[in-house]
Amino acid sequence: MICPFCRHDDSRVVDSRPVEDGAQIRRRRECTECGARFSTQETTLLNIIKRSGATEPFTREKVVAGVRKACQGRPVNDDDLALLAMRVEETLRSTGQAEIEAQEVGMAILAPLRELDEVAYLRYASVYRNFNSLEDFEGEIALLRAMPSSSSDSTSNSLTGSSLRKNAMQLPVTNSDVTPRNKSFASQEK
Repeated sequence: MICPFCRHDDSRVVDSRPVEDGAQIRRRRECTECGARFSTQETTLLNIIKRSGATEPFTREKVVAGVRKACQGRPVNDDDLALLAMRVEETLRSTGQAEIEAQEVGMAILAPLRELDEVAYLRYASVYRNFNSLEDFEGEIALLRAMPSSSSDSTSNSLTGSSLRKNAMQLPVTNSDVTPRNKSFASQEK
Protein backbone atom coordinates (compact mmCIF):
# COMPACT_ATOMS: atom_id res chain seq x y z
CA MET A 1 0.00 0.00 0.00
CA ILE A 2 1.42 3.40 -0.96
CA CYS A 3 1.86 5.86 1.91
CA PRO A 4 -0.40 8.90 1.33
CA PHE A 5 2.20 11.16 3.01
CA CYS A 6 5.58 10.28 1.47
CA ARG A 7 4.39 8.07 -1.45
CA HIS A 8 6.68 5.21 -0.35
CA ASP A 9 5.30 1.91 -1.65
CA ASP A 10 5.75 -0.19 1.49
CA SER A 11 3.80 -0.21 4.73
CA ARG A 12 3.13 -2.69 7.48
CA VAL A 13 -0.20 -3.56 9.08
CA VAL A 14 -0.35 -2.52 12.73
CA ASP A 15 -3.97 -3.49 13.45
CA SER A 16 -6.85 -5.19 11.61
CA ARG A 17 -10.48 -5.44 12.63
CA PRO A 18 -13.76 -6.30 10.91
CA VAL A 19 -16.35 -3.56 10.39
CA GLU A 20 -19.87 -3.47 8.89
CA ASP A 21 -20.70 -6.89 10.35
CA GLY A 22 -17.63 -8.45 8.79
CA ALA A 23 -18.28 -7.12 5.29
CA GLN A 24 -15.14 -4.95 5.47
CA ILE A 25 -11.75 -5.06 7.16
CA ARG A 26 -10.29 -1.87 8.60
CA ARG A 27 -6.51 -1.90 8.68
CA ARG A 28 -4.25 0.52 10.53
CA ARG A 29 -0.96 0.79 8.64
CA GLU A 30 2.43 2.32 9.31
CA CYS A 31 4.78 3.50 6.57
CA THR A 32 8.20 1.81 6.78
CA GLU A 33 9.87 4.94 5.36
CA CYS A 34 8.39 7.96 7.19
CA GLY A 35 6.63 6.20 10.10
CA ALA A 36 3.28 7.91 9.43
CA ARG A 37 0.14 5.94 10.26
CA PHE A 38 -2.98 5.74 8.14
CA SER A 39 -6.11 3.61 7.85
CA THR A 40 -7.43 1.61 4.93
CA GLN A 41 -10.62 -0.33 4.40
CA GLU A 42 -10.69 -3.55 2.47
CA THR A 43 -13.82 -5.03 0.94
CA THR A 44 -14.61 -7.57 -1.73
CA LEU A 45 -15.71 -6.17 -5.07
CA LEU A 46 -19.20 -6.85 -6.33
CA ASN A 47 -19.81 -5.65 -9.87
CA ILE A 48 -23.12 -5.57 -11.71
CA ILE A 49 -23.21 -6.45 -15.40
CA LYS A 50 -25.81 -4.24 -17.05
CA ARG A 51 -27.88 -5.24 -20.08
CA SER A 52 -25.55 -3.19 -22.29
CA GLY A 53 -22.60 -5.29 -21.10
CA ALA A 54 -21.06 -2.45 -19.09
CA THR A 55 -20.14 -3.14 -15.47
CA GLU A 56 -20.55 -0.91 -12.45
CA PRO A 57 -19.98 -1.45 -8.74
CA PHE A 58 -22.95 -2.58 -6.65
CA THR A 59 -24.37 0.13 -4.40
CA ARG A 60 -27.13 -0.19 -1.84
CA GLU A 61 -28.20 3.35 -2.70
CA LYS A 62 -29.18 2.30 -6.21
CA VAL A 63 -31.31 -0.54 -4.83
CA VAL A 64 -33.03 1.87 -2.42
CA ALA A 65 -33.66 4.41 -5.20
CA GLY A 66 -35.26 1.77 -7.42
CA VAL A 67 -37.47 0.35 -4.69
CA ARG A 68 -38.42 3.76 -3.26
CA LYS A 69 -40.56 4.50 -6.34
CA ALA A 70 -42.57 1.31 -5.81
CA CYS A 71 -43.05 2.23 -2.14
CA GLN A 72 -44.42 5.74 -2.70
CA GLY A 73 -47.55 6.25 -0.63
CA ARG A 74 -46.98 3.02 1.28
CA PRO A 75 -46.16 2.68 5.00
CA VAL A 76 -42.46 2.04 4.31
CA ASN A 77 -39.73 4.19 5.85
CA ASP A 78 -36.06 4.75 5.05
CA ASP A 79 -34.93 2.23 7.68
CA ASP A 80 -37.05 -0.45 6.00
CA LEU A 81 -35.47 0.37 2.64
CA ALA A 82 -31.95 0.31 4.11
CA LEU A 83 -32.63 -3.11 5.64
CA LEU A 84 -33.99 -4.37 2.33
CA ALA A 85 -30.88 -3.14 0.48
CA MET A 86 -28.65 -4.83 3.06
CA ARG A 87 -30.53 -8.12 2.61
CA VAL A 88 -30.22 -7.85 -1.17
CA GLU A 89 -26.47 -7.26 -0.89
CA GLU A 90 -26.08 -10.23 1.48
CA THR A 91 -28.00 -12.43 -0.96
CA LEU A 92 -25.83 -11.35 -3.88
CA ARG A 93 -22.55 -11.71 -1.97
CA SER A 94 -23.56 -15.17 -0.74
CA THR A 95 -23.43 -16.41 -4.34
CA GLY A 96 -19.65 -16.06 -4.23
CA GLN A 97 -19.57 -14.38 -7.62
CA ALA A 98 -17.64 -11.16 -8.20
CA GLU A 99 -19.85 -10.16 -11.16
CA ILE A 100 -23.62 -10.51 -11.20
CA GLU A 101 -26.14 -9.82 -13.96
CA ALA A 102 -28.47 -6.87 -13.34
CA GLN A 103 -31.44 -9.22 -13.75
CA GLU A 104 -30.23 -11.24 -10.73
CA VAL A 105 -30.22 -8.05 -8.66
CA GLY A 106 -33.87 -7.51 -9.57
CA MET A 107 -34.70 -11.09 -8.62
CA ALA A 108 -32.89 -10.65 -5.30
CA ILE A 109 -35.03 -7.57 -4.58
CA LEU A 110 -38.37 -9.31 -5.11
CA ALA A 111 -38.41 -11.67 -2.09
CA PRO A 112 -37.54 -9.13 0.63
CA LEU A 113 -39.81 -6.55 -1.02
CA ARG A 114 -42.72 -8.99 -0.88
CA GLU A 115 -42.10 -9.40 2.86
CA LEU A 116 -41.86 -5.64 3.30
CA ASP A 117 -45.02 -4.62 1.42
CA GLU A 118 -47.04 -6.70 -1.03
CA VAL A 119 -48.46 -3.68 -2.87
CA ALA A 120 -44.96 -2.26 -3.41
CA TYR A 121 -43.91 -5.75 -4.52
CA LEU A 122 -46.65 -5.79 -7.17
CA ARG A 123 -45.66 -2.33 -8.39
CA TYR A 124 -41.99 -3.28 -8.65
CA ALA A 125 -42.71 -6.68 -10.21
CA SER A 126 -45.02 -5.10 -12.80
CA VAL A 127 -42.20 -2.92 -14.07
CA TYR A 128 -39.38 -5.41 -13.56
CA ARG A 129 -41.23 -8.32 -15.17
CA ASN A 130 -42.85 -6.05 -17.78
CA PHE A 131 -46.52 -6.78 -17.09
CA ASN A 132 -48.52 -6.01 -20.23
CA SER A 133 -52.06 -6.96 -19.26
CA LEU A 134 -54.51 -7.30 -16.43
CA GLU A 135 -53.98 -11.06 -16.61
CA ASP A 136 -50.32 -10.56 -15.68
CA PHE A 137 -51.40 -8.74 -12.51
CA GLU A 138 -54.09 -11.31 -11.74
CA GLY A 139 -51.60 -14.14 -12.14
CA GLU A 140 -49.12 -12.49 -9.79
CA ILE A 141 -51.85 -11.76 -7.23
CA ALA A 142 -52.93 -15.41 -7.40
CA LEU A 143 -49.32 -16.44 -6.71
CA LEU A 144 -49.16 -14.04 -3.76
CA ARG A 145 -52.34 -15.49 -2.30
CA ALA A 146 -51.07 -19.05 -2.76
CA MET A 147 -47.75 -18.33 -1.04
CA PRO A 148 -47.70 -18.56 2.75
CA SER A 149 -47.38 -15.18 4.41
CA SER A 150 -44.84 -14.40 7.11
CA SER A 151 -47.67 -13.36 9.43
CA SER A 152 -50.64 -15.45 10.48
CA ASP A 153 -53.03 -12.94 8.87
CA SER A 154 -51.78 -12.30 5.34
CA THR A 155 -54.43 -9.65 4.69
CA SER A 156 -53.30 -7.48 7.58
CA ASN A 157 -49.68 -7.98 6.54
CA SER A 158 -50.25 -6.71 3.02
CA LEU A 159 -52.51 -3.86 4.03
CA THR A 160 -50.87 -2.48 7.15
CA GLY A 161 -47.21 -2.52 6.29
CA SER A 162 -44.05 -4.40 6.79
CA SER A 163 -43.56 -7.76 8.41
CA LEU A 164 -39.91 -6.76 8.63
CA ARG A 165 -40.84 -3.62 10.52
CA LYS A 166 -43.28 -5.50 12.78
CA ASN A 167 -40.65 -8.13 13.59
CA ALA A 168 -38.00 -5.51 14.27
CA MET A 169 -40.21 -3.43 16.53
CA GLN A 170 -42.37 -6.31 17.90
CA LEU A 171 -45.57 -4.33 17.44
CA PRO A 172 -48.84 -6.27 17.28
CA VAL A 173 -51.20 -5.64 14.39
CA THR A 174 -54.72 -4.77 15.48
CA ASN A 175 -57.95 -4.45 13.56
CA SER A 176 -57.78 -0.69 14.09
CA ASP A 177 -54.68 -0.66 11.83
CA VAL A 178 -56.89 -1.58 8.85
CA THR A 179 -58.83 1.25 7.26
CA PRO A 180 -62.53 0.74 6.47
CA ARG A 181 -61.73 0.71 2.74
CA ASN A 182 -59.24 -2.08 3.25
CA LYS A 183 -61.67 -4.04 5.46
CA SER A 184 -64.21 -4.15 2.65
CA PHE A 185 -61.49 -5.27 0.24
CA ALA A 186 -60.41 -7.97 2.68
CA SER A 187 -63.98 -9.26 2.99
CA GLN A 188 -64.25 -9.47 -0.81
CA GLU A 189 -61.18 -11.72 -0.93
CA LYS A 190 -62.94 -14.51 1.02
